[in-house]
Amino acid sequence: MSVAWDRYCKYLIADQNLGFSMDVSRVRFEDSDLEPLLPRMQLALTAMQQLENGSIANPDENRMVGHYWLRSPELAPSPEITSEIRETQAAIAQFAEDVHEGRITTPAGGFQYVLVIGIGGSALGPQFVAQALGTPYDTMLPFFVDNTDPDGIDQILGELDGQLGMTLVLVVSKSGGTPETRNGMLEIQQAFRNAGVDFAKHAVAVTQVGSKLDQTAKSQGWLKTFPMWDWVGGRTSVLSAVGLLPAALQGIYTDDMLAGAAAMDRLTRNTDAMRNPAALLAMMWYHVGGGRGTKDMVILPYKDRLCLFSRYLQQLVMESLGKEVDRQGITVHQGIAVYGNKGSTDQHAYVQQLRDGIPNFFATFIQVLKDRELDVDDEGELSEFDFEVEPGITSGDYLQGFLLGTREALFDSGRDSITLTVNEVNGHSVGALIALYERAVGLYAELVDINAYHQPGVEAGKKAAATILDLQSRVVAHLKHVAIPQTAAQVATALGLPERTEWVYKLLEHLAANVGRGVDHVEGDDPASAEFREVIHED
Repeated sequence: MSVAWDRYCKYLIADQNLGFSMDVSRVRFEDSDLEPLLPRMQLALTAMQQLENGSIANPDENRMVGHYWLRSPELAPSPEITSEIRETQAAIAQFAEDVHEGRITTPAGGFQYVLVIGIGGSALGPQFVAQALGTPYDTMLPFFVDNTDPDGIDQILGELDGQLGMTLVLVVSKSGGTPETRNGMLEIQQAFRNAGVDFAKHAVAVTQVGSKLDQTAKSQGWLKTFPMWDWVGGRTSVLSAVGLLPAALQGIYTDDMLAGAAAMDRLTRNTDAMRNPAALLAMMWYHVGGGRGTKDMVILPYKDRLCLFSRYLQQLVMESLGKEVDRQGITVHQGIAVYGNKGSTDQHAYVQQLRDGIPNFFATFIQVLKDRELDVDDEGELSEFDFEVEPGITSGDYLQGFLLGTREALFDSGRDSITLTVNEVNGHSVGALIALYERAVGLYAELVDINAYHQPGVEAGKKAAATILDLQSRVVAHLKHVAIPQTAAQVATALGLPERTEWVYKLLEHLAANVGRGVDHVEGDDPASAEFREVIHED
């Protein structure tokens, strides 16, 4: 027997019932490397158990973190939370059925499209699920507005041109005050007005009870509201109404996702860290990155349906682990950078650098054993066989060959890799993958003593954006007041903000580039000499 085979068998974690396995044998470590981590991982597993029991895990906001209860409501710390989860899941299923059966409809006929307006976790999770589990035969076709980019919104509206009367809109925001989601909602509302369609009769809110969005939905008479809870963060919300509602409307059987996640949760509660895939995954991250995130995480799913998984994990991992200080207030600058696309596309893209370039990463291959769905007759026999591109070789065989070949090439070049395998892409396996990474992120955060459940950097960016938009209003008001061309420096000085001259220039440059915004670039080819003035409209 080869050393590689012995190592593979020793460290493989497999669960046949779940249809899942994880192989870390291609990470260069010895048992002695993990021994110092094992006592700390036991503490992390204990902390995770306390989290599931309802301990306050996010002291910044004094709230629990309970996304694990979404797939096992009976584990929630109070009967009230258990009932809320079950009632919400039942309400989602009933609402989707009512829409599909035409009991909830519009004057234009039944709903055929679902448009989700959200940002971050309120869009990434639902988008991932929609692509991973969608089919050409879905009951409703999904679209997503996930940014405050006017051109991007126009593209979506162009695809829905003439179809707004048959489009159901989901506005997803915990507070209702998130600018990107609010802007998307306002843009879509205006599009409905322009089309002569009553937006309220097409709108559903997913939000926290009593939020601005909740109040708007109720005052305007929207079709329905579904709850978001303060104990579910955006990046772990895909198995709440945030992700379950659009999936159910699309025609995806959401119970499978919940069951897959619950099954993975049971597997990752194992107190033997070496037999617990989330614990072992977190320890691998710690080992390859020296506990400092010095290696990037490259996600390489060898399945088109899982292409968006890397984007989904970017938020889950980087927003959870990218922290300046630890729980003791010590500056640590923690985090793991995540990127990826799909195999075998990357054989022709950045795998060249992975193989021969800077060794600043570790790879995670995701293998799917089942290549495609084949027709089965009434007797359960295959009515057709997989097409062979060469004698005895299918396209799926090539895909696996590229995966195994790339994995071997990276290992030969001194690059570490982890391989996750699922039997097929379905609701069960997608739910399991989501749950695996949610728990691995939480356990890794415990190992490095950071709070995985807050995001001060995101909040800082929002505050800075609000300051800039306030400055824009002052800049425009100043140009109206002086009525003569001004440089950015002149405007900034007049506003008492000479240190913000660059901001002022950027604001003027943007306004002048958009017709109808009231600002003209009148002369000057460089930022220092460029002059701007208020646009004078003559009748």
